[in-house]
Amino acid sequence: MALSSRVKNLSASLTLAITAKAKKMKEEGIDVIGFGSGEPDFDTPSNIKDTAIKAIQQGFTKYTPASGTDLLKDVISKKLSRENNLEYAPSQVIVSCGAKHSLYNILQVVCDKGDEIVIPSPYWLSYPEMVRLAGGKPVFIETDEKDHFKMDVGSFKKAISNNTRALILNSPSNPSGCIYNLDELKALAKIALERDILVISDEIYEKIIFEGKRHISIASIDDGIFRNTIVVNGVSKSFAMTGWRIGYAASAREDIIDAMKKLQSHSTSNPASISQAAAVEAIGGKDYSMKDMVREFEKRRDYIVRRISRIEGLSCIKPEGAFYIFCRIDKGGLSSIALAERVLNEARVAVVPGRAFGSDRHIRLSFATSMENIKKGMDRIEKWFEG
Repeated sequence: MALSSRVKNLSASLTLAITAKAKKMKEEGIDVIGFGSGEPDFDTPSNIKDTAIKAIQQGFTKYTPASGTDLLKDVISKKLSRENNLEYAPSQVIVSCGAKHSLYNILQVVCDKGDEIVIPSPYWLSYPEMVRLAGGKPVFIETDEKDHFKMDVGSFKKAISNNTRALILNSPSNPSGCIYNLDELKALAKIALERDILVISDEIYEKIIFEGKRHISIASIDDGIFRNTIVVNGVSKSFAMTGWRIGYAASAREDIIDAMKKLQSHSTSNPASISQAAAVEAIGGKDYSMKDMVREFEKRRDYIVRRISRIEGLSCIKPEGAFYIFCRIDKGGLSSIALAERVLNEARVAVVPGRAFGSDRHIRLSFATSMENIKKGMDRIEKWFEG
């Protein structure tokens, strides 16, 4: 029996593939240092876990509305107002099974066959695959290290055609860690409004920002771009809740949110009730543990950037947010996949090939692992590059 045309050309996640191979090697007794993980190595804060346990004990284990509980949507609305200067009614919010699920739902309801979705490169590896699954065409904008991997207005204008439906903007970015400032967002918003282009703003790393940088949602620029933007966020990264699977989307375009609700009601139905209860505590409670986590991430970032600067054949810019280093490689003409395979097999260090993110000249290293592992892993990488 033939597979559907939708999945025939779908690429598997290289991040998950590398992580799975490293895990298998560990299970075989091989000492592997993993720089591939896209999740914080910290535990979910105890107040959030206690809230989930209480929800179980109180029998909050049944179906909820498909789009999430009223309480959680209300908490999200208040958070967006308090922290992002965005005013959404709870009816303009949908809760899904992770931010990835929110993004998938958005593209399914706004993208038709032949529609073009603009994506700055490097990009999170699932964006183009989601676009293709929706029948659309990803249009990539190449960026450069000298610009901190941020696209400019000129590049954005050149990428736009009569078929352009949306722009996916990820700030802070995975994998580059770049953050768009207010002036840059205003310039992009102006073009998007002039050409009636939706902005899908992936803000999942908004709280993981260093050196006093500030996250600004493009939706907060003015009333026009507010209506033209769909904001996506979740609890996975900021609160170390990757396994809880709670993400959300908000938009003044209630037709888009209502369409997402219909789609979700026929696919996953509601996110886990217990996870929703935990998310209420995470989003509406105090975030002291998160602040400690970010401080530790910043220490790790500074250390790994210093180590990379001493290794001939590797270079990087210092990321402003998220928890990844996007390293430029210059090692005997090796592709990112070939280099990642050799580093894993020969140095016992797992990194992710940059090809997955749109650049075969780079590898991605996650510093969402302990300082002990980072030191050990960088020792091995340095020794391998010197060999």
